[in-house]
Amino acid sequence: MKDYTAPLADMRFILREIAPLSEVNELPGCGDVTPEVADAILIEAGKFATGVLSPLNQVGDREGARWKDGEVTTAPGWRDAYAGYTEAGWNALSCDVTHGGQGAPRLVSALVEEIWNGANVSFTLCPMLTHGAIEALELTGSEAQKSTYLPKLISGEWAGTMLLTEPQAGSDLAAVRTRAVPRGDGAYLLEGQKIFITYGEHDLTSNIVHLVLGRTPDAPPGVKGISLFVVPKFLVNPDGSLGERNDVRCVSLEHKLGIHASPTAVLALGDRGGCVGWLVGQENRGIEYMFVMMNAARYAVGLQGIGLSELAYQQALWYARERVQGSELGSKSREGVAIIRHPDVRRMLLLMKSQTEAMRAVASVTAAAIDTARCHPDADRRAASQAFVDLMIPIVKGCSTENSVDVASLGIQVFGGMGYAEETGAAQIFRDARITPIYEGTTGIQAADLMGRKVARDGGATIRRVIADMRTVQAELEAAGSPETSAIAGRLRDGIAALDAAVDFVLSTYARDIRRASVGAVPFLMLFGIVAGGWQMARSALVAHRHVAAGRGDGFLRAKLATARFYADHVLTRAGGLSQQVVGGAEGALAIEDENF
Repeated sequence: MKDYTAPLADMRFILREIAPLSEVNELPGCGDVTPEVADAILIEAGKFATGVLSPLNQVGDREGARWKDGEVTTAPGWRDAYAGYTEAGWNALSCDVTHGGQGAPRLVSALVEEIWNGANVSFTLCPMLTHGAIEALELTGSEAQKSTYLPKLISGEWAGTMLLTEPQAGSDLAAVRTRAVPRGDGAYLLEGQKIFITYGEHDLTSNIVHLVLGRTPDAPPGVKGISLFVVPKFLVNPDGSLGERNDVRCVSLEHKLGIHASPTAVLALGDRGGCVGWLVGQENRGIEYMFVMMNAARYAVGLQGIGLSELAYQQALWYARERVQGSELGSKSREGVAIIRHPDVRRMLLLMKSQTEAMRAVASVTAAAIDTARCHPDADRRAASQAFVDLMIPIVKGCSTENSVDVASLGIQVFGGMGYAEETGAAQIFRDARITPIYEGTTGIQAADLMGRKVARDGGATIRRVIADMRTVQAELEAAGSPETSAIAGRLRDGIAALDAAVDFVLSTYARDIRRASVGAVPFLMLFGIVAGGWQMARSALVAHRHVAAGRGDGFLRAKLATARFYADHVLTRAGGLSQQVVGGAEGALAIEDENF
């Protein structure tokens, strides 16, 4: 496998033209990481990714994490890599300065996280979950909890996790049974079992801080009775030193299709009667608090999808340039050529490239909106930006991860038979990518959230504003007047019309016939994602066209314009069919009787 290289040229283009960092720098508290500083950060992240994380990717897949007598040993090289990662300050990059973070804008840290995911997604899962725990404690923890846990979590000296899932409670968190009984001194004793816990046990840090969903004895049934508790692997003494081992233990690791180096643990709490935890925030508000972590994790998983797509594209492109096979179509020469000269291979590579660039742009625009929602001095601007972020997180998570599976599969196809062999690494990318549309809420859950909470509930107000912005870009492209911009504008116009028709259907149908509307939830999510990607690629094309027309065009800008044209012709054209699935796809799905499947 060729080592991953950070796509710095496209990231610089995004920070300059698509989600301008200069605009984020104008927000209070966001001015320190200027474009020059951000460029230096991305360069150094790229060096660490290529030099440290990428070489461990296949090692981790081959060796995996090992369980023995309740203890978990990570793959060879993992501990040194994690030590280097934390010593360089990477774990603290996006965290609040109050407890030792560096306070980088989310726009910058998101691109850095994509780099980590592209180099080694199994490694990156550990800090991803830690950041979710940090955010939850920052927003809902007591001052004592913040002072006890946040400095060590932010530095990376300790790691964090989310403990949601139980054998009988997967996505249905109302079925959580873990009990939390008051001990009488402000602490609780927890008893239960949690499964599918990413980095639930490992040897990278001296302590692991678990955030656990559970029920107090008098809690009401369902999600309204769930509370959130902080449960450290080792209890923390008043002076901050580590005390005795808490009664939370790893009883096994899952044997998985991919991400082998990421230990996915089964944890037993209170088997010996002494799992001690402390309530986070108020009793019975655990689901509300957990969704703070969940939304952060969903966005971060979307970045995993983009990083994996970039890795798959780089590997396939390298192989297509190296592999000589067959003569070139239309040539009189019978001499063999690199397979990148074959039209179908070029089509596959451009599908990989264009969808990856589109999702990177969508995620970056969303990250800039996260910064605006947190830091803008005007309350109305903060609210509007937050509404946009809430709308886009299902897209970033759902579409980026679904695309990563498709892109990784295309990568195997470019390799041909060699891609199906483990030695090339193409199969590993596919196996690693396959989990991303599942965890932190499946694509179906993302789609239900998008259709119900983010579109139907607000009467389509937010998505209508986004569609209006799309139409502005379409009009600007049409006015540009070149054959490329006119062609892209036409495809975008058709895509917007398809999305608009689907939105009309959702708004007219969801409240009166939720089952009929929900058949099209995933097609609706993919439709919106495709058109949102087309919107950002159209913006990119407009920038590239203006530079090229002014005589400032280089190879990158010409390629960006061509890639946007390809996306319009080969990806945006799917919008019409998806819209038809949303509007007219329910009858067949609901007509068949259960026993006739």
